[in-house]
Amino acid sequence: FSNGFLTATHRGSLLNANGTPVANVQPNERDVRSQLLKRKLIGSLNARSSRGNSELESAIMNYELAARMQLAVPELMDFSDESEATKELYGIEDSYKGTQTYARECLIARRLIERGVRFVELTIPNIGEDRWDAHGGIQKNHGNNARSVDKPIAGLLKDLKARGMLDDTLVLWSGEFGRTPFAQGGNGRDHNEFGFSLWMAGAGVKAGTVYGGTDQWGYKAEENPLEIHDLHATVLHLLGINHKELTYRFSGRDIRLTDVHGRVIHELLS
Repeated sequence: FSNGFLTATHRGSLLNANGTPVANVQPNERDVRSQLLKRKLIGSLNARSSRGNSELESAIMNYELAARMQLAVPELMDFSDESEATKELYGIEDSYKGTQTYARECLIARRLIERGVRFVELTIPNIGEDRWDAHGGIQKNHGNNARSVDKPIAGLLKDLKARGMLDDTLVLWSGEFGRTPFAQGGNGRDHNEFGFSLWMAGAGVKAGTVYGGTDQWGYKAEENPLEIHDLHATVLHLLGINHKELTYRFSGRDIRLTDVHGRVIHELLS
């Protein structure tokens, strides 16, 4: 959840689908007035000591955001206003715990987007597995993980489309790399940087399009090979940003998010 080149105020906020959604947002004061007075006093003390310290100012702003979230988070996490059909669509009460958790993540993502959040990242729940990193036991690992995500992500796409939100929402499904087509340790697969797949939906992506291909073993990209900078350039384009013109001043030089590489993959755009 690093903020990269941006100031620390842009660092991501972590929400949990189960249990306590956000740490340190439950007020300890018995009444709202006491809390407001305490926040005002702390704010004045912070203002004296943080002048000129961007990291400290950013940290203070993040904690003030957490205070404001005390009102927003309970409503966000309350699914009582969702229909039973919607809960069933996502798999909220599925018999498999992994599906339940990821269903909550997907539904929370939609509710966040409805409330104006611009970027949401979901991570598959760790249900007794090492997520997708199956250096051993790949059949069980990938089978359980697929079971966790299959129904919820399909439900999210259907729900976004039904609500008229998919045209303005880019859904990107990807990992960091692929898996080798040959075995590692008998029943596992190693990391594969030479060929892997991802998919995108919504926000101007051409539906039903397959672009590129690997060799016959599924090991190395051979047909229309792309690299990560091409993906970044395309995502920025879909967000209305020219990746060649967007730069950040960092360590004394202007840096592009796509470095000196990257092209927009127009073949994937509608």
